[in-house]
Amino acid sequence: MKETTVLVTGSCGLIGSQVAVYFARHGYSVWGLDSNHRAEFFGPEGDTSWMLEHLRREIPDYRHDALDIRDRERLLRRIEEMRPDVIIHAAAQPSHDRAASIPFLDFEVNALGTLHLLEAARRFCPESPFIHMSTNKVYGDKPNSIRLRELETRWEYDDPAYEHGIAETFSVDQSTHSLFGASKLAADVLVQEYGRYFNMPTCCLRGGCLTGPNHSGVELHGFLSYLLKCNIEEREYRVFGYKGKQVRDNIHSVDVAQFILHFARAPRVAEVYNLGGGKSNSCSILEAFRKAETITGRTMKWRYIEDHRIGDHICYYSDLRKMRAHYPAWTITRPLDAIFEEIATNWIGRLAPKG
Repeated sequence: MKETTVLVTGSCGLIGSQVAVYFARHGYSVWGLDSNHRAEFFGPEGDTSWMLEHLRREIPDYRHDALDIRDRERLLRRIEEMRPDVIIHAAAQPSHDRAASIPFLDFEVNALGTLHLLEAARRFCPESPFIHMSTNKVYGDKPNSIRLRELETRWEYDDPAYEHGIAETFSVDQSTHSLFGASKLAADVLVQEYGRYFNMPTCCLRGGCLTGPNHSGVELHGFLSYLLKCNIEEREYRVFGYKGKQVRDNIHSVDVAQFILHFARAPRVAEVYNLGGGKSNSCSILEAFRKAETITGRTMKWRYIEDHRIGDHICYYSDLRKMRAHYPAWTITRPLDAIFEEIATNWIGRLAPKG
C-alpha cells in the first residue's frame, strides 16, 4: 500500500519543523525541503541546521533535500518524482524589515518560489491539498485605520465591529505593506487563483505571531522568541515606536500544525484563514516584558526608539470565528502564559554552557 506523503517546505523553520513532527506522529511519511536561507537572511543566529538534526532524531524515516524553491527545473522534477499527498508551504523570507535590503531575493523566494510550487502541484498532484503559510502583513497597515483607544499597557480597538479582531474580509488595498508584505500578498493571491482557476484544494493561512520553542528568534523575526532570549541573556531589546503598547496575537506552532492537519483531511478550494491566537492570546510588548520578568526573575533591559517600523501594525489580533465555523474540532490548546513558560525553558536549556 502506498504510504501517505507530506512535503514540507521550510522544514527547519518554526512552522515547518513543527508540522513535520506533527504529521509524522499522525502516520505521514515526511519529505522536507529547506536550503537554510535563514542563515543568509539573519546571519549565524538564524541558522537552522540544529533543527535538521532534531528532525532526523524525531522522525526516523525523515527525508531531507536542501533544494532551493527558486530552482524551478529541479523543483519540478522533485515534485514529479514524489507526487506528495499533501503540500505544506512554509518556506519564506520572513522579515518585514530585512526585505527592503534584499528586494530581489525576498520576491524570488516568497512570490516566485510559491509560483514554482503551485505549478508543480498543478502538473503532478492537483488533487493534493496545498497549504500556504501567508501572513497578516498582506493587510498592510490598513488595520491602523481602525479607531483605537490607549490603555495603560496597550492599544485596543475602539470600534465594536472589531470586537473579535480582524476577519478575512478586511481590505488588502490602499495601504503600506512593506516589500515583505507585498511579496507575500503576491504569493497569497497566486495560491487563491490556482485554487479557483484550476479547482485545486488550496488555502492561505494569514498568520499573526507564530511562535514556539522551535523558533530561531532574531531581532528582525520572531517576536516572543527573541524577546525571551534577550531577557535570559540580559541583552538589550529595542522597542520601535507606539510606546511599546503595540499588540499582537500569538499562536503556538502546535496549534498551527493542528489546524493544517484538519484542513488536509477535509480540504476546501481557495480558502483564506486568519490564523492567530485571537484576543485571548494577545499581548503588547510592555505586557510581554512583564510576563518574561515574572517567569525568569530577570529584569528586562530595553531601549525605546521613537520611529516605528514602516507598515507596522499598532494593534492586530485575528478573528478566529471563520476557522472555528469551518473546522469546529480545532481550538487553541496553548494559552499565552504556557507559551511564555515553554519558550523560556527552551532558551534556558539551549543557552546553558555545554560540558
